[in-house]
Amino acid sequence: MSVRRLDLGYFTRPAEEAGTPWPRVEPVLAYLVRHEAGLLLFDTGLGSGDPEAEAHYRPRRRDLREALAAAGAGPGDIDLVVNCHLHFDHCGGNPLLAGRPVLVQRRELAAARAGGYTIDALVDFPGARYEELDGEAEVWPGVHVVPTPGHTDGHQSLVVAGRDGVTVLAGQAYDFASEFGSDEMARRAALDGAAPGRGRAAGGAPDAPGGSGGGPAGGAGDGGAAVPYRPWLDRLAGFGPGRVVFAHDRSVWEGAMPAGGGAAGAPR
Repeated sequence: MSVRRLDLGYFTRPAEEAGTPWPRVEPVLAYLVRHEAGLLLFDTGLGSGDPEAEAHYRPRRRDLREALAAAGAGPGDIDLVVNCHLHFDHCGGNPLLAGRPVLVQRRELAAARAGGYTIDALVDFPGARYEELDGEAEVWPGVHVVPTPGHTDGHQSLVVAGRDGVTVLAGQAYDFASEFGSDEMARRAALDGAAPGRGRAAGGAPDAPGGSGGGPAGGAGDGGAAVPYRPWLDRLAGFGPGRVVFAHDRSVWEGAMPAGGGAAGAPR
């Protein structure tokens, strides 16, 4: 089993949304999983058809067919699609894969169909075939979908266990590898019984490509308080991952996540 990253373009996040003095350009990344059961595609790139989104994010796309060809595959070779969520920068290539099962959390699909959430044509296109999940599922041997809510309520990640170890395809559970690393250190401190004293506020804009829910430090410092972290990190740690990759960051987190629950910490 192997995982290959696909570069599907980029968009420019306005400064007011990025929380920086200047706009931020972010990649759009998907991942092709080769498994004995077939080929799985995690996310499908930037969609089109919304003039407001075009003006706001100024996306530049790489055609999914071109990216797959560079990896030695084509749309017809894909057996299964998993979207981390259904914003337009993650499900844009889904219509090219009509007829393939698309695994999505039930609450995510419901939110997408409610309107004002994504580009509607990317959700219920001709040949769309959804398999709705209510929580965790092993989709192929060694391949698990795990709910990782935060950026959206129905966000999910994929855990892939191969001969070279376990990789988490985190999607937009975090915008950056450094954010994941910070939360994992907070979790480790909680497991160790340490009290670093200051957490990061939850937040984010679920209707935009960004906003993983990890914001700047907030609130007054408290020398006896544990740093909050997302509680599903405990579940991911149970798989023993050594590598975590992301949808909008080419950086990769590598390390060891100690197993254990977070009762000693302060999940958020």
